[in-house]
Amino acid sequence: MIQDKTKYSPEEYLAREEKAEYKSEYYDGEIRMMASGTEEHSIIKGNLVAVLNVETQPKPCRVYDSDMRLLVSARGSYTYPDAMVICGKTVFQEGRKDVITNPLVVVEVLSASTREYDCIEKFRLYKEIDSLREYVLVDSERMVVSILRREMDTGKWTIEILNEVNDVLGLETLQIEIPLSRIYAKIDFQTNVETVTE
Repeated sequence: MIQDKTKYSPEEYLAREEKAEYKSEYYDGEIRMMASGTEEHSIIKGNLVAVLNVETQPKPCRVYDSDMRLLVSARGSYTYPDAMVICGKTVFQEGRKDVITNPLVVVEVLSASTREYDCIEKFRLYKEIDSLREYVLVDSERMVVSILRREMDTGKWTIEILNEVNDVLGLETLQIEIPLSRIYAKIDFQTNVETVTE
């Protein structure tokens, strides 16, 4: 399909999104249709949202899934993270109730088609969010969870990589711990491995 325009304003993007039958993200003036996810991606995302809701229930925090849009104000970009957590007051984009601007934690579930975008381009975006303290990347093709944390005193980012079933994801901002076994519950990566018999 030939498009008559390759660059859009944020206002044009939002107007198109309100009428669209599918979700798209907005980055550097481009509208990017979101790829559909695999079974593993869907299950892992559901696990994450569920466990985040349970663990933050006693706290003044709210968990948002990918139905909620995020505005990276410094870059004028819009995304739909797989999960976000806000504690305290939710700050919406002026005049809207479907776009938030102040997450403490953002989670993306990686797939083959989105891995580079989530790991590189989205991190470049998300680190511009003043409120963001932790960015979590959860692989849907293998048991690997990476967490990037902003050091409060220096503003620099550190990374921790977890890849064992007994590992625990510690979200310091929320003061909660999530075993990888809960994130990957009902996922069996071995089911796609062929067994060779003689």
